[in-house]
Amino acid sequence: MVMAWKSRTRSLQVFDTEQSADTVEWCPVSPSHNILACGTYQLQKGAGEEDATLSRTGRLYLFDFRQEGSSPPLIELQRMDTAAILDLKWCHVLVSGKAMIGIATATGELQLYTMSNSQEGSCSLQTLSSLEVGAERLALSLDWSTGRMDSSDVRVLCSDSAGCVSVLSLAEGTLTALSQWKAHDFEAWITAFSYWDTQLVYSGGDDCKLKGWDLRVGPTCPTFTSKRHSMGVCSIQSNPHREHILATGSYDEQVLLWDGRNMRQPLSESAMGGGVWRLKWHPTHQHLLLAACMHNDFHILQCQQALEGSGGACPVVASYILHNSLAYGADWSRLSLEEPAPRSPPAAEPKESLTESGGHLRIQYESPTASFDTSLEDDAGRYIPEGIAAPSTTPTAGPALSPDSDAASLTCLLASCSFYDHMLHVWRWDWTPDEAQQESEQH
Repeated sequence: MVMAWKSRTRSLQVFDTEQSADTVEWCPVSPSHNILACGTYQLQKGAGEEDATLSRTGRLYLFDFRQEGSSPPLIELQRMDTAAILDLKWCHVLVSGKAMIGIATATGELQLYTMSNSQEGSCSLQTLSSLEVGAERLALSLDWSTGRMDSSDVRVLCSDSAGCVSVLSLAEGTLTALSQWKAHDFEAWITAFSYWDTQLVYSGGDDCKLKGWDLRVGPTCPTFTSKRHSMGVCSIQSNPHREHILATGSYDEQVLLWDGRNMRQPLSESAMGGGVWRLKWHPTHQHLLLAACMHNDFHILQCQQALEGSGGACPVVASYILHNSLAYGADWSRLSLEEPAPRSPPAAEPKESLTESGGHLRIQYESPTASFDTSLEDDAGRYIPEGIAAPSTTPTAGPALSPDSDAASLTCLLASCSFYDHMLHVWRWDWTPDEAQQESEQH
């Protein structure tokens, strides 16, 4: 049976971060799924013409997403001036009973903050610990060993502009360097744990190489070196739902999916039309992959067929194109949106009524200095891939492009941020079967 899916992205709110926004992540630990962090990176040039010094400043924002009829739904809780932030990630488990976030900064530091709840019910971040991974370098990325919600051994990886990867442990609130090695000839843009075996780590660099490392045998020699990407490798994430599965992205505009047991050839290759700065697997749906594609917006890939061995490119099932600048940061929320999405009318109604009504999407730009509204044309089908038809499959296999075999429809909350226009967007994605098509196929 061929099944078509209606896919729709809708902006909920836009927030002006004032400085260039490059990294955003929702809190993964319960009950704080409503908490969102965003980091900025601003290059400040020296005052005079002769002054060639550059300073990099940043800011860490903390937000609360409130669903109960709040308008706007995103409430700023806190802003902290920091060194410029190049990456931020929450630990996937509570540490000493608290949510914890790590930031990689332009001063070469990995900084940790814990989140506390005030008596008024608000949340705020407090500095916990920091460690400089090296002098005269930028910390570029970090990853936690806790991607499968395992709290038995909490460690952090950090990559830097000197091409090094560092492994850090966290004990009694203090960061300690366990090991560091030169992994790449130029910037090591990204490093990531295998969430299934956290003694295995991956790194990607501006030398166009993707490498694997086994911490048990020491980092003197990589377990593999892949030159399959033709430009710098800048995003890697292990799939927390499927063992051995790895997604990588590069300035070469390709997303590659891999089986870690055979790194000679990727499972699939998908052209994204922009450098792939960040990749995030969906927190519960194992086949959905979010990509921040620098010059070509944000896209959601459906990877099911590729992971089942079809070898083809992963279809894009949704795109969010309302940013006007480099697409850098993106993340899925674990929050379930309570209000139902506008559903398709019953199949008995005329076919025309299935299309979303045209009209305007009202977006509020918020900043401390000004607040103004703008309307964006949101005619059905303009930028929303409506009615994506799945390839034909055998009836027993079920729909080829289902959100997941047991899900009739899917509603997701996401956040994304863009660089030069310093904007943070919170948006939703609704994916529902086209009921009229199902009806017609049953008759």
